[in-house]
Amino acid sequence: MSLKLRLSRAGAKKRPFYRIVVADSRYPRDGRFIEIVGTYNPILARTDENRVVLKSERVQHWLGVGAQPTDRVLRFLDAAGLAKRSPRNNPQKAMPGKKAQERSEAAAAKAAAPPEPVAAEPAPAEAAAEPAPAAEAAEGAEAQAG
Repeated sequence: MSLKLRLSRAGAKKRPFYRIVVADSRYPRDGRFIEIVGTYNPILARTDENRVVLKSERVQHWLGVGAQPTDRVLRFLDAAGLAKRSPRNNPQKAMPGKKAQERSEAAAAKAAAPPEPVAAEPAPAEAAAEPAPAAEAAEGAEAQAG
């Protein structure tokens, strides 16, 4: 049995509210849990003290027993001084994906190439286009008469 300190969603649609719970990792996110050790209300302002509420003695107990916090809960615990979260470094984060890089390389190659000459096409004769609608109208009149 692997214990996790994680968020369990509650609240209404478009009004999220989370409980910070201790649960077996095999249970569903909003399913069975062992104990509620805090709450998180993302709708409140970041400076509001009720945004994250923790029962610090219970959190310490479960961490001592071996429960592993998820990344989001570990951020809350680090802010409260209950656990230490090492900063992450991802230098590739700002780089575009492989397909976006291929598209930009193709666009750069196309921009560097000289423009191809465009052959002028003869304009269609307007006189040839006019009789066709008149012929269709005559056929429609014959169909109504018959």
